[in-house]
Amino acid sequence: MTSTPPPSSPSAAPVVAGLLLAAGGGRRLGGRPKALLEHRGRLLADHAVRTLREGGCGPVHVVLGAAADEVRARAGLSGCTVTVNPEWTEGMGSSLRAGLGALTGTEADAVLVLLVDQPGIGAEAVARVRSAYRSRTSLAAASYEGERGHPVLFGADLWADIAAGAVGDQGARAYLRAHRDAITLVECSDVAQAFDIDTAEDLSHLE
Repeated sequence: MTSTPPPSSPSAAPVVAGLLLAAGGGRRLGGRPKALLEHRGRLLADHAVRTLREGGCGPVHVVLGAAADEVRARAGLSGCTVTVNPEWTEGMGSSLRAGLGALTGTEADAVLVLLVDQPGIGAEAVARVRSAYRSRTSLAAASYEGERGHPVLFGADLWADIAAGAVGDQGARAYLRAHRDAITLVECSDVAQAFDIDTAEDLSHLE
């Protein structure tokens, strides 16, 4: 049985890991893996890893799926812990489970989850949500004019329950709905745009 590290001492800075979910195959984009799309001269995977690091998250874990070998070869994932999700076609839930599984038993007190297809979310939004950490039971999310969005932060003591409910394309949505009164919402609409790159029309957001 894997032992759980003791919580950080009150005087120690919390360890908030970054978790990038980058396994999607871009079904509605004609099968173009989202991690390999380009934005401002950089792959979306590169952009998101940098966003997590500049926002104060570390270590950074990345979950890959579609075209995993090509993403590894082309993206700047040096220093990241990479998990390949063989069940990525089942949806985001399986990737979230894979990522939380890789983090379980590490020194992380919390994880901040970012999606690879949201390049409008930058380091400032990540830093704001990260700053909402209070304990290993913290639950926080960015909000955009009052509407909950990404990134989200989960204290380590919540991971098992979140993983248990992460199915299909829902990710942690069901868990967050069930625990909405416990979520600290962090307004980010002044520093980020929460659009997704899901369809060909959405490619207009990329530069």
